[in-house]
Amino acid sequence: MNLDPSQITDYASTFTKVLIDYSPKLISAFLILFAGLYVIRLINRFIRTIMVKRDLDPTLTKFLADILLWVLRVLLFVSFISKLGIETSSFVAILGAMGLAVGLSLQGSLSNFAGGMLIIVFKPFKVGHSIEAQGVSGTVSEIQIFVTKLITANNQTIFVPNGSLSNGTITNYSLQGSRRVDLTISISYDTDIKKAKDIITAVLNQNPKVLKTPSFEVSVKNLTDNSIQLAVRPWVNNEDFGIVYAETLENCKLAFDTAGIIIQPFVKEMSQSNA
Repeated sequence: MNLDPSQITDYASTFTKVLIDYSPKLISAFLILFAGLYVIRLINRFIRTIMVKRDLDPTLTKFLADILLWVLRVLLFVSFISKLGIETSSFVAILGAMGLAVGLSLQGSLSNFAGGMLIIVFKPFKVGHSIEAQGVSGTVSEIQIFVTKLITANNQTIFVPNGSLSNGTITNYSLQGSRRVDLTISISYDTDIKKAKDIITAVLNQNPKVLKTPSFEVSVKNLTDNSIQLAVRPWVNNEDFGIVYAETLENCKLAFDTAGIIIQPFVKEMSQSNA
């Protein structure tokens, strides 16, 4: 195929004319793009600084700053292509359709995302708190946007979805700083109740981990068919809960043995059907 030199000249002149006519839009669009990216960076840095000064949760600070960053970038991109003369209405419609499709396909993830936002904002628990929820218990290791990471007492890692976590019952053992140990010790009807209570009281008074305020309680909890149940309820700091629980049982058993008091074992009563 042979090209006429005059045609090449016409094509070149046409291209040059179009380029000259379009160059103002092109230059202004790229100026808007680069200036917008710089301004977005400044805004993002400014917002992060304000949230840090107001002592917002670090996870929430990073998340909100990232959301703002991408929203501003999308708006800047729409402005950029609009300045180039490209019709943006169809582009925005495509983005809306894509957002709807993604939202429908990620309903569970969006629920977890909303749950994570509620947990971060309202703070029913924090990192380091011991909680029980959704049938599991452990120490909160990390609060992520979609899941909360728990470390159990036997060093297992559990990831609980934030959607179910935020909508369910949460027991926070660390929020108040102290806990009550609830123990039940059964003794026989032959045992002097006052003597048994005095022994338990002495055991609790000798344990430095048992708090003086609020004061502990030793009282009769129930009278069953085979035993007298005593409620033993000392108050302890959260970090001493497990060890005080074990020490109280052990020391009460040793003190009872010394005093000749026998702890009544639990007897499960079985009903017999008539033959």
